[in-house]
Amino acid sequence: MEVEYKSKDYRNETIKLALPVFLELLISTLFGMVDMMMVGNSGAPSITTPSIAATGVTNQVMLVGIAMAQAMGVGGTAMISRYCGANEDRKVPNVLKHLIVLMIIIIIIPFLAINLLMPERIMAFIGAETATINIGLNYFKIVIVGFVFQSLNLAIFASMRGAGDTKLPMLINIGVNMLNVVGNYILIFGKLGMPALGVTGAGISTSLSHLVAFVILLIILLSKKHIVKLDLSKGFKFDRPIMSNLFKIGGPAALEQVGFRIGVIFFIKIVAGLGTAAYATHQISSNIISLSFAPGQAFGIAASTLVGRSLGQGRPDRADRFIKVTNRLALLSSFIFVALFYFFGPEIVGLYSKDMEVILLSAGVMKIISAIQPFQASAFALSGGLRGAGDTVSTLIITMIGVVVIRLSLAYILINIVGLGLIGAWLAMLSDQIIRWLGIELRYRSGKWQSIKLK
Repeated sequence: MEVEYKSKDYRNETIKLALPVFLELLISTLFGMVDMMMVGNSGAPSITTPSIAATGVTNQVMLVGIAMAQAMGVGGTAMISRYCGANEDRKVPNVLKHLIVLMIIIIIIPFLAINLLMPERIMAFIGAETATINIGLNYFKIVIVGFVFQSLNLAIFASMRGAGDTKLPMLINIGVNMLNVVGNYILIFGKLGMPALGVTGAGISTSLSHLVAFVILLIILLSKKHIVKLDLSKGFKFDRPIMSNLFKIGGPAALEQVGFRIGVIFFIKIVAGLGTAAYATHQISSNIISLSFAPGQAFGIAASTLVGRSLGQGRPDRADRFIKVTNRLALLSSFIFVALFYFFGPEIVGLYSKDMEVILLSAGVMKIISAIQPFQASAFALSGGLRGAGDTVSTLIITMIGVVVIRLSLAYILINIVGLGLIGAWLAMLSDQIIRWLGIELRYRSGKWQSIKLK
């Protein structure tokens, strides 16, 4: 007989899954912030400001690839969580194989080919000036190569989370991020007899950390002790229903993320026209706001797993309750960042750069970032639930409207016509976030996501 959940059971189950993801994302982001702080304090502003800009340019390119990899992982998470909910664990390893093969063919090979054949053009297209390209070109190339391992890691982590295991990805990510920080310290500043490589050293350390994580994951998968395992002895044969489901869920999710990132790239190009100082301020502000993604994303990932599992059990009512709980917890957590960014914004920016122009430019931006928090957190949680149900078409449409239509058009108007500068760019981001939250909220309330079927 199936045990009915009480209110505390929904909350406890959500926190049990979300907490490891939150800690993982928070610590990973903090380490990423430390990386940029190291680069920003590795020399004179004439070198460090273009170096920060170079990391920002590279991050924009990487985020396109990462978003595609994560989108493909959405399909794996949704499928595996449903299979686990329906007690069909035997199907999980085959889903992982398909996910890895598709990741290599559809994402890794094209991504590397495009970015390594014309790196200077890609950097210039995003808005990098000559000094930024000269200083950051090697960093760009090294980090792009590291994407091979990073994307495979993302696929495996998504599969583990779909099976309800959020602790192992957390432990591995925290470990390799600590390794990355140590490597950055040695290679950026030239410690332990190594040359001071600046931003290039940061790229080497980052890529090596992804390689180490992949090796650890491969050992775990081949040991066959985890529900998510890799049996190479059985070979690989395409399974049409699995392929269909991965494309049905991951396809729109990938288009959503690619569209979002391309929209962000054009947005960055508009911002880049304000000059290197404004661009560096924007990159620092973007890095800081990424810290606040952690709770919303954690509850969104938990929602994906819990909704998929509940629908696999034939309990759409339970799935709906989990979405409500994750949304409420995400909203509550967001107010910590509202206060932090509103009252201590310039002080946080000062940890990245001693350039007074950058610090002064950041003051108004950080106030806007604080206003973004509740809408951002709720949108993360609700969209995670929708994706767990396989409803990725609606999130695709909503994201395209928010980013491509609202954010880009408002950014152009507020920067180039009204003349609000960097403040105008972030007001456009706030408007985009509100519109996306509203669209996702309305889609959730429609209840149509409950009737999506998988093969």
